[in-house]
Amino acid sequence: MEAERVEAVWLTEDHEFSLAELAELSGLSEAELHDLVDYGAIAPVDPQAPRWVFKGRCLTTVRTACRIRVGFDLDLHGAALAVSLLDRIHDLEAQLDSLRAQLPHRAR
Repeated sequence: MEAERVEAVWLTEDHEFSLAELAELSGLSEAELHDLVDYGAIAPVDPQAPRWVFKGRCLTTVRTACRIRVGFDLDLHGAALAVSLLDRIHDLEAQLDSLRAQLPHRAR
């Protein structure tokens, strides 16, 4: 029995993926990724560039969309909407945490 070698890469926001790399890593086709861009779920760094490049966070978003799509038996548009709403919730929670951190601490 031969052991399978797996390589791990630390994903950061600075990491960038081409459309083909994002398709390979996410399991979606390039056409489906184009649809996710059209639906506003993900955005290339420069939408006007001839070859799109995506930030590292897009991989997480796309994989989440895949799980939601399969788990809830949604079409791609429904999954894109769900992911967009989850991202908005995450942003609002971060803003709330930031505001809470600015409040004076109360004595108990």
